[in-house]
Amino acid sequence: MAESVYKVIELVGTSTESWEKAATAAVTRASKSLRDLRIAEVAQLDLQLENGEVRAYRAKVKVSFKYEGSDD
Repeated sequence: MAESVYKVIELVGTSTESWEKAATAAVTRASKSLRDLRIAEVAQLDLQLENGEVRAYRAKVKVSFKYEGSDD
């Protein structure tokens, strides 16, 4: 098997409904500009608050994809 290299980036998705939808938003957006996504790992969940109430759910997601840089 040939060696492969994967790049990992960190994204933050938001949703007014749930952490699941926030994570999905991050992956969905990434898939529009990155090819060959491999793994998505939810690294952190938090809430955006306003006046003591939940305004938004936020999911920090690490996404990996195959690196296709030059061989140099």
